[in-house]
Amino acid sequence: MTSDRIHLRQGTRAPDRGAPDGRAPDLDAPDLDTPDLDAPDLTVVICAYTVERWEDLSAAVASVHAQRRPPGELLLVVDHCPELLRLAREHLTGLRILANRQRRGLSGARNTALAEARGALVAFLDDDAAADPDWTGHLLAGYRDPGVLGVGGLVRPWWRTARPDWFPPEFDWVVGCSYRGLPLRPAPVRNFIGANMSFRRAEVLAAGGFRTDLGRVGRRPLGCEETDLCIRLAARHPGAVLRYEPAAAVQHRVPAARTTYRYFAARCWAEGCSKAAVVRYDGAAAGLASERAYLRHTVPAALLRSLRRRRPATAAALCAGVALTAGGYLTGAVRARAARIAPRRSGASGPAASATGAAAAPDLPGGTP
Repeated sequence: MTSDRIHLRQGTRAPDRGAPDGRAPDLDAPDLDTPDLDAPDLTVVICAYTVERWEDLSAAVASVHAQRRPPGELLLVVDHCPELLRLAREHLTGLRILANRQRRGLSGARNTALAEARGALVAFLDDDAAADPDWTGHLLAGYRDPGVLGVGGLVRPWWRTARPDWFPPEFDWVVGCSYRGLPLRPAPVRNFIGANMSFRRAEVLAAGGFRTDLGRVGRRPLGCEETDLCIRLAARHPGAVLRYEPAAAVQHRVPAARTTYRYFAARCWAEGCSKAAVVRYDGAAAGLASERAYLRHTVPAALLRSLRRRRPATAAALCAGVALTAGGYLTGAVRARAARIAPRRSGASGPAASATGAAAAPDLPGGTP
């Protein structure tokens, strides 16, 4: 599925695939002291691209070293930034440091980690996030059920200034965090938030890894590469589970620059464009399933709540966020359609682009960046 194919390292033990046996997955909170949860089988991955977040990166590394159940290894992948690579090798210890060997961007960096990881399970933590001390324990506990392909957790916003009065919690996905409307207890979900997610490594490799034509490159606020991967994993294993475990929590730094109307608008528009790409690759049924529920239930409830509490600025942000995301989605869908039609008009043979479903009406985002 990606232009940069990734391969399993020789000598690396893959997990049992553990096809579901027809029983419902156990989604109750498990005992973190259960001895059959093997922490050495877990590789934690942090991807970074700039020296401007050096303090955040150092805090992220320290939070992994402080885990009550230390992972088998910690990988730092530096995305085409020689200065950061030098700094990391000079000042950080207790981890392996790699340069991204694939296309520039978060997807390429994650694929580099997948190719090099030694653990059967791989967890991803953002470079500006810090994990709670029991984070790895809660992630590992979710894999006691062989039908679970991945476990993702809660991402709490850490506002470096203060949450803007107008900023609706239902749109915390704009800043890469868990939003109001997600389950409050362990539950199956379609996709995880990229700042806090884990998978069975062999299954991600078999699915082709992260698409390198989706996702964030530097500061470009696009996303949905995690959504696409989760959809492909579910399609390969229809009875399997992607488990959301709120107890596996991290806090995600939200700088002042991400608390502005301008950033909010740009991120909503980019999410719509990204969602159009997911629909193009994976079809509208899977690509918009969570977004339909978000628009039918989460947003209307938030709008009513803001009006009852006499918060017109929040109500306006809710409406603007939906409109902007819809606009981005429609723009992305129209561009994709034009790209498919142009080669046919010119007489070119073969498909113009990979597409498994036509773009649908903008039932769109609530998805995660």
